[in-house]
Amino acid sequence: MNSLASSVSSPAHSVESVAFESPWLNSILGRLSAYKELAKPRIALLVVFAVAVGTLLASEGNWHPWTMVHASIGVLLAVIASSSFNQLYERRTDSLMPRTQNRPLPSARLYPLEVFCLALFCTICSFAYLMVLVNALTAWLTLLTTVLYAGCYTPLKRYTSLCTVVGAIPGALPPVLGWTAVRGDLDWGAFALFAIMFVWQFPHFLAIAWIYRDQYERAGLFMIPGRGRPGIIGGVSAGYALVLIPVSLLPVQLGLAGDLYGLVAVVLGILYAWSSLQFQQEESRQRARMVLWISLLYLPGVLAALTLDHCRLLS
Repeated sequence: MNSLASSVSSPAHSVESVAFESPWLNSILGRLSAYKELAKPRIALLVVFAVAVGTLLASEGNWHPWTMVHASIGVLLAVIASSSFNQLYERRTDSLMPRTQNRPLPSARLYPLEVFCLALFCTICSFAYLMVLVNALTAWLTLLTTVLYAGCYTPLKRYTSLCTVVGAIPGALPPVLGWTAVRGDLDWGAFALFAIMFVWQFPHFLAIAWIYRDQYERAGLFMIPGRGRPGIIGGVSAGYALVLIPVSLLPVQLGLAGDLYGLVAVVLGILYAWSSLQFQQEESRQRARMVLWISLLYLPGVLAALTLDHCRLLS
């Protein structure tokens, strides 16, 4: 039996070895991996989750699963386009920073022309898809996110730290896109979702900017407010984190969620503010990373609690 099994499995094993040793196949797999990196799948997943939250909250019990699917696909295409345009524009500065020098363009795994064609193709497909299968408002707002991120935020990095404010606008729009996909208009519910996402981003991105401040400076990118003076980044982070606590309670005031969500939002908000205040008192890599990790806990936690409590109120 052992000899028979060996005789049967050996040819398959040799074929598999030849396949994976094939330069052609390795080239294809390498390019697919590079395209995956270009799309930033973790960010894309968070964006799709935020879109889904927006559609669920806007539905008010009259679920629109296909609207959610179509909106998610259209916005996902826009995320790929935005990331591609961003990395195309920043390929030179990316090559100067250790944290980004292995991205597909600086490492020459992809060519600028093909990345440009992909970005343009995804932008057009995203707009057309949403226009036909969702609605015009969602299509135009999604196009606006691409323009603001790739056309405004990305080039502004070379000139002013206010780029973070501009970049926070497209970063806050994903749940709004889910909302407009269902309702077809903008109202206070959409504003509440936008406000939470907008304010949340500042401690998160400022912590990243502080951790990699030396690399940004060498690359000529202005990501640090106050020209890097001690206490500025920590103070700004703490201020936004404290403001986020009352902002996160807007859904309760609007009837989108109840006390259960309010409790979760306050607890997570206090934790986020505490970490930011600690960072203000001592601007160190350890404190910045603490802000960063708590920010990554805060956002999915608040969005999940908001969705679950909204569903509980409707049941």
